[in-house]
Amino acid sequence: MPVPRRTPARPKVSAGILAYRRGTRGLEVLLVHPGGPFWRKKDEGAWSIPKGELDASEDPEQTARREFAEELGPAACIGSLQPLAEVQQRGGKRVIAFCGETDFDKTSLSSNTFEIEWPPKSGRHQAFPEVDRVEWFDLETARLKILPGQVELIDRLVEVLS
Repeated sequence: MPVPRRTPARPKVSAGILAYRRGTRGLEVLLVHPGGPFWRKKDEGAWSIPKGELDASEDPEQTARREFAEELGPAACIGSLQPLAEVQQRGGKRVIAFCGETDFDKTSLSSNTFEIEWPPKSGRHQAFPEVDRVEWFDLETARLKILPGQVELIDRLVEVLS
């Protein structure tokens, strides 16, 4: 009897937006810090662009816009978007990124929440924000803060805008 083959899991695909503004310090990018206990004490290499999982039938730009609003809140608006790049993060997840200019006020952050069992094996479920912090960073600092697999997005933004 033949042994059934396991089909390899398809890597997840997300779509997101690298928002930027031209401030007094020059070009700045908006990054989000993931909420929840796992990320609480992580900083350098932990920040990300606002992004979310893309279903096979969804348009990447519409997904990116939806996730931008869900992670930042109703005050988050962004105009026209430009395709930026597609990167692959450690672990295989692909991120389709767009860029757009905005001047989002970080004090208006109002993220969706998610629920997990916390502490583990306690039987208690707690809600945490998807995003617990949002910050405008200059490019040098952003390259240190962002997930290593997304650094290329900052470099690509500089190319696109020059």
